[in-house]
Amino acid sequence: MLTPFKLGLGGPLGSGRQPMPWIHRDDAVGAVLFAIDDSAISGPVNAVSPGAATSKEFARALGRALHRPALIPAPGFALRLALGEMSTLLLDGQRAVPRKLLDAGFKFRHPALDAALADLVA
Repeated sequence: MLTPFKLGLGGPLGSGRQPMPWIHRDDAVGAVLFAIDDSAISGPVNAVSPGAATSKEFARALGRALHRPALIPAPGFALRLALGEMSTLLLDGQRAVPRKLLDAGFKFRHPALDAALADLVA
C-alpha cells in the first residue's frame, strides 16, 4: 500500500467501511515474544492492535503520516479481478481483538494508529 500512497494515489479499499486489523512491527514482535515467555498463553493469539480501524480510517491515517492525500479508493471490482477469492479478505475485512494478549497483561507500545504509522514512515 505504501507506494500508491507515497505517489498521492492512495485511498480506502472498496467501500472503506470494513474493519482492518493492523499492528506496529514492534508490537508484533513483542507479542510473539510475550506469548512464548508466558506459559499461561496457549493456542492461537491475535497479533493485532487493540485500536481497531476501518479501511477508510487506515487510509486517512497513512495519508496523514505521509503528508499525502488519501482520497482515491481501490474499487472492489478491480480488487476482485486482480486478486480473485483473496480479495474477500480486503473487501469484507475482519474484526480481530487481541483478547489473549490483553488478558495476559501485554502492553502495546503503539496502540494508536496515527502515532504507529508516523513512527513507521519516519
